[in-house]
Amino acid sequence: MSNFVNQLDERFMKTAIALGEEAAKEGEVPVGAVIVREGKVIATGRNRREALGNSLAHAEIEAINNACKVLGGWRLTGCTLYVTLEPCPMCAGAIVNSRIDRVVYGAADMKAGSAGSLFNLFELPYNHKPLVNSAVLEKECSAQLEDFFRKLR
Repeated sequence: MSNFVNQLDERFMKTAIALGEEAAKEGEVPVGAVIVREGKVIATGRNRREALGNSLAHAEIEAINNACKVLGGWRLTGCTLYVTLEPCPMCAGAIVNSRIDRVVYGAADMKAGSAGSLFNLFELPYNHKPLVNSAVLEKECSAQLEDFFRKLR
C-alpha cells in the first residue's frame, strides 16, 4: 500500500478516534466510525448503546445508516469504513450487506472481533468481500479503550 494511502488511513482514523472520545465523554464505550467516499467523509457514527438503550447502536451501524441517507440508497460501493475497534459479527454482517468496499480498523477485538481476531466473517463465501486493513493507529485506538475501562474500575 502506498504511503499516500497510509496517510489518508491515518487521517480518517484520527477522525474516528475523535468520535470515540465523544462517545467516552457520554459514558459509552469509545468506538468511532467514519465512512469515506472519493476522499471525503460522508457519514460518521459512534457508540450510543447506553444513551439509546439499544444493543444495535454500534458506531458502524450508525455510520452505515447515515451514509445510506446521504447517498440515497443501501449500496455503499466506493466507500471505506474506518472504525477504531474491529467489527463484531453484527457490524461485519452490515458491512457485507451494504457492499462497503474497504474496512480499516485500529484495535483488534479478542472478544468479538469478526475481521480476523476470533474469525473472519469476510472470508466466508458471501457475495461481497471487503478489503480489510487492520492495526491502523492501533496503539492510539487500544489506549483509548484501555483508558475508558480503567476509569470504570
